[in-house]
Amino acid sequence: MAGNEWINGYLEAILDSGAAPISGEDQRGVVSPAELKERPGGGGRAGAVFHFNPTRYFVEEVVTGVDETDLHRTWIKVVATRNTRERSSRLENMCWRIWHLARKTKQLEWENFQRASRRRMEREQGRRDATEDMSEDLSEGEKGETVGELVQPETPGTKIQRNVSDIQVWSDDNKGKKLYIVLISLHGLVRGENMELGRDSDTGGQVKYVVELARALAMMPGVYRVDLFTRQMSSPEVDWSYGEPTEMLTAGSEDAEGNDAGESAGAYIIRIPCGPRDKYLRKELLWPHIQEFVDGALAHILNMSRVLGEQIGGGQPVWPYVIHGHYADAGDCAALLSGALNVPMVLTGHSLGRNKLEQLLKQGRQSKEDINATYKIMRRIEAEELSLDAAELVITSTKQEIEEQWGLYDGFDVKLEKVLRARSRRGVKCHGRYMPRMVVIPPGMDFSSVVVQEDAAEADGEVAALIGVDGTSPRAVPPIWSEVMRFLTNPHKPMILALSRPDPKKNITTLLKAFGECRPLRDLANMTLIMGNRDDIEEMSSGNASVLTTVLKLIDKYDLYGLVAYPKHHKQSDVPDIYRLAAHTKGVFINPALVEPFGLTLIEAAAHGLPMVATKNGGPVDIHRALNNGLLVDPHDQKAIADALLKLVADKNLWNECRKNGWKNIHLFSWPEHCRTYLTRVAACRMRHPQWQMDTPLDDMAAEESLGDSLKDVQELSLRLSVDGEKNSLNDSYADDLEKAAVQEGDPEPQDQVRRILSKIRRPSSDEQSADKKAEITSNAFSKYPLLRRRRRLFVIVLDCYDDAGRPNRKMLQVIQEVFRAVKLDSQLARISGFALSTAMPFSETLDLLKSGRIQATEFDAIICSSGSEVYYPGTYKCTQDGEFCPDPDYASHIEYRWGYDGVRRTIVKLMNSHDGPLDGKSENSSNVVEEDAASSGDHCVSFLIKDSSRAKKVDDLRQRLRMRGLRCHLMYCRNSTRLQVIPLLASRSQALRYLFVRWGLNVTNVFVILGEKGDTDHEGMIAGSHKTIILKGVVEKGSEELLRTAGSYHRDDIIPGGSPLTVYSGIRADEILSALREVSKASAGK
Repeated sequence: MAGNEWINGYLEAILDSGAAPISGEDQRGVVSPAELKERPGGGGRAGAVFHFNPTRYFVEEVVTGVDETDLHRTWIKVVATRNTRERSSRLENMCWRIWHLARKTKQLEWENFQRASRRRMEREQGRRDATEDMSEDLSEGEKGETVGELVQPETPGTKIQRNVSDIQVWSDDNKGKKLYIVLISLHGLVRGENMELGRDSDTGGQVKYVVELARALAMMPGVYRVDLFTRQMSSPEVDWSYGEPTEMLTAGSEDAEGNDAGESAGAYIIRIPCGPRDKYLRKELLWPHIQEFVDGALAHILNMSRVLGEQIGGGQPVWPYVIHGHYADAGDCAALLSGALNVPMVLTGHSLGRNKLEQLLKQGRQSKEDINATYKIMRRIEAEELSLDAAELVITSTKQEIEEQWGLYDGFDVKLEKVLRARSRRGVKCHGRYMPRMVVIPPGMDFSSVVVQEDAAEADGEVAALIGVDGTSPRAVPPIWSEVMRFLTNPHKPMILALSRPDPKKNITTLLKAFGECRPLRDLANMTLIMGNRDDIEEMSSGNASVLTTVLKLIDKYDLYGLVAYPKHHKQSDVPDIYRLAAHTKGVFINPALVEPFGLTLIEAAAHGLPMVATKNGGPVDIHRALNNGLLVDPHDQKAIADALLKLVADKNLWNECRKNGWKNIHLFSWPEHCRTYLTRVAACRMRHPQWQMDTPLDDMAAEESLGDSLKDVQELSLRLSVDGEKNSLNDSYADDLEKAAVQEGDPEPQDQVRRILSKIRRPSSDEQSADKKAEITSNAFSKYPLLRRRRRLFVIVLDCYDDAGRPNRKMLQVIQEVFRAVKLDSQLARISGFALSTAMPFSETLDLLKSGRIQATEFDAIICSSGSEVYYPGTYKCTQDGEFCPDPDYASHIEYRWGYDGVRRTIVKLMNSHDGPLDGKSENSSNVVEEDAASSGDHCVSFLIKDSSRAKKVDDLRQRLRMRGLRCHLMYCRNSTRLQVIPLLASRSQALRYLFVRWGLNVTNVFVILGEKGDTDHEGMIAGSHKTIILKGVVEKGSEELLRTAGSYHRDDIIPGGSPLTVYSGIRADEILSALREVSKASAGK
């Protein structure tokens, strides 16, 4: 075991020390230090024959009770029991190695305690800050209310009354609605039939859940189509079906009149390519490819929205009713899609990163750095925080998940959430503060395969008839029954069934020890372990292989051959038969997991008439409360597990009572019930969707602008690609050529269009009229809408070149001009291309920069300013008002969601100017770290000047504190670390490009982003995605990345994919840029 020398030494010492037999009354093999003291001469009770077992002593006493203060004394006593110097030396070495492990464990525990204390104090401070900032909106009598006083306790009666009055239950009255719902489950192997559950740790209960949820939702009244997005792969490691782009799960239900729903109705799996196409990636390796998946999913949604609009929307796009992410990776995707489309987002965590991190740290085997390297846990946690920022609703399986797991996150505070909800009900402003609503909706189950047999007497004798006794021939049985029963000497005995992946946290080894060490239980029952599918243990992951190897060793140790079944393979369709077999033998189902987020298998078992024994940690508590069909146990207590199993197997009256209770209440977990509650809760969210579809008359505009856009393309070479800023007006020769071309077509309508447009263009111009004025007239003549929709290529220049004072560097102008030259070198490319500029500067400074380089703003189809909080379309008269440029009003309303300008501004000033964090208060002797930069601020951007960057807090630290105060926004350091800018949650430079994609039909795969090697702290977000990226070497000497992340956070490699064919490097000369453009186009085409 490389890197684990202490384990090697420990095992060697144990093996060399031997395991002497233990006789007499000490057969239990555990001798405590107290007992050693009682025995004469360091021994024990007089006359007792005593053989010390060092192996069991150290494992069960020293390792499990690593009390540092007693380790040295324990070592002395153990050495005293040995006779040879060699044995003593080995035991001494072993003890000291364990002591060092104990020191490391206690150090980690102390660090975790300090970390938890700091988080608790910061959370309390954040809660106080939030309530203080919001107190000004309360009446005088309300200002004295504390967090607890603002939220009155609810009695069960008032709670029920409020739920009934506030929420309208989803019913058949909604049949007339035709909703489009998007689900996302990114990792694992997802398909509708023959699911390979248990194949690996990524293909488990979540896959089954999302597929069945998609099917069930599609059958609900009012739901027209459900798309389940997952990753597409064509790898020799997996079945070909996972490379199919579309898979139909079910046809849609009938509409309100009883007619067929429609050709696009139903539930579908949509597979989106991202990352390497020929590799199956485990979920920890998917993080750098999230942006690419989002772009592909967005393209499908836009296409489907148009198709559904033609079928059921009266010609208007049918936007998703909700986007629902499952697990952290899909939650991250859903947050970005929700922001790009401005539709509600729902999140289901399934299992949570912070909870896993806490559990792993408590084990003391790995440091936080090691855990992060293995599981990418910090990237996962940040994805969950981002999901909380964007989610309207978080669906959980249990109350315990809300309080003990989501309560660990910066973005959710139970107390503050209740305060904000109370203020919202009373109509009091929250200044942009928000906490997502958490609701408990237990997962559903498909009971179609369940055959309920009420007659227990008949079932009691059925197994005997099926397997054949007294020489009779057996009945035909399901193949999986034969596979299980071949392991068992006496298949008549009640079966204890466990069904899970061979994951250490599923605690299968503890269950097997409990069974092996309880003689009455072994005599009375068999055990069946369904541990996924395997071909060769050596080819499995280390964790799964370790569990399976331990299971085999324990079976051998306790001589459980003929008592334990552990088949290698089973199909998903075999699972109901496995439950039936256990029920026929009057068996018990057990889930002994250390922590179980929900426990879907418990519901499945109950539906098949199996009582349960389950862990008391997590979801089984709520399931037991609803079904009352079994017993809960401490998963660490072997005796408690054995006693509970023995009680249910031996007491037939109790077994029958639990069986009937499970059947009586199982309807609470049906899929129709789940979907009804789901749709009811989603309908209660703040529904939103893109508001601009009615503002852009596509059909009317097409007749007037289609030729105008082509006309603008003709003058592109002279008008847009001029390097020195001078423009040639559209002369009569151009116009005559166009008019002749229209006459030759013979179509009167194009001729009329040409004449109408040319009549606007042919105006007398005096010699004194400037070239700029000519360009403005011709541009306004036919540019009602941006030309982005007509561009087949768009080059987005994202250069963050600034000097030490944050002023733009002249290199930025040089690169812009070189990009223009590069495109002009290819005349065909120039004809179909447009340009956009994306910067952290406000629009006024951007215009000044362009003017200093004699570059007209109208040479850009779009200018994204203030770190993505404003979008301008120079050259369109929609972008001008009274001779001044104005930002896109649709984008402004789009990003308004959850934006609280005043609350953000006050909180940032307080946090940044505190001397040593918000808890210590502001130092009187220190100057402020930031001051507001009014010139760079706007309605959706709060800008601050950084006066001392050495004292500036990192982005992830600030974001954490803002989340604790209920504020959801994006913040970035920019302009060479001289500015801090805070913008709305839905705004960013990368999301602004997706807005252009959605708003104007821009194809992201035809976008080329040109940027430097360094930049602002949002620089990383501009690299990944489906667009092509050209990174210019040596352009940006210094960026702001050092202020992005604190130590222990996720890494750059978790955001940006390595070796992507969509990214190339280039020099800054025009010919080098053009060569890079051709290289990335060719590489991406062969991807």
